[in-house]
Amino acid sequence: MNGAVPLCASAALEERGRAWVWDLLEYGRPVRAFALRFDGVVRAYLNRCVHVPTEMDWQPGDFLDLERRWILCSIHGAAYEPANGRCVGGPCGRGKLTPVEVVERNDMVYWYPSPALQALPAAAPESPP
Repeated sequence: MNGAVPLCASAALEERGRAWVWDLLEYGRPVRAFALRFDGVVRAYLNRCVHVPTEMDWQPGDFLDLERRWILCSIHGAAYEPANGRCVGGPCGRGKLTPVEVVERNDMVYWYPSPALQALPAAAPESPP
């Protein structure tokens, strides 16, 4: 698990429930990502519609349609397959969501930075007055 960054406790991700949303850097620019549990597997993607690069959740962490079957863009209605991020309907064409590598071990979920995706720098502690 060399280089893995702790994300959340496994219990925080209920099957087809609310996603865990976090901030990271893509090529040095701030972006959001989300992780959700679908069919027992944790999947993670950048929170960005393929059609137009905007965040997709209806409310913070709510990405799935009413039937809890597809990841749905709240603005454009683009629908994505949770297992692989592939567009299955709407204005996203043949696009795919950008995956973020995650692993679940010992009741924790971790994500792996890559050359493109990096953790936000740790905030420097404030100096006492």
